[in-house]
Amino acid sequence: FCLTSLSLQLERQLLMQNQMRERQTAMQIAWTWEFLKYFGTFFGLAALGLTAGAIKKKNAAVLLPIVPLSFVFAYQYDMGYGTLLQRVKG
Repeated sequence: FCLTSLSLQLERQLLMQNQMRERQTAMQIAWTWEFLKYFGTFFGLAALGLTAGAIKKKNAAVLLPIVPLSFVFAYQYDMGYGTLLQRVKG
């Protein structure tokens, strides 16, 4: 009796642990989608503004801030819509 009770308890704990991990992953993806909406808007407006500034000043160095912003945007996009989480899990 005691052995089956412990086995059942362990099984329930494992199921609950997996469920909590899935919920945490779902929350992380949902947060990434929400962040991506706002950051994507900011990135688009910044790219347009910096491009207009580079054309107006005839200086390509004005476009340099787009480089790190594009890395952040690509990472967040991969996290929300790509396969980053599957690659991290193994």
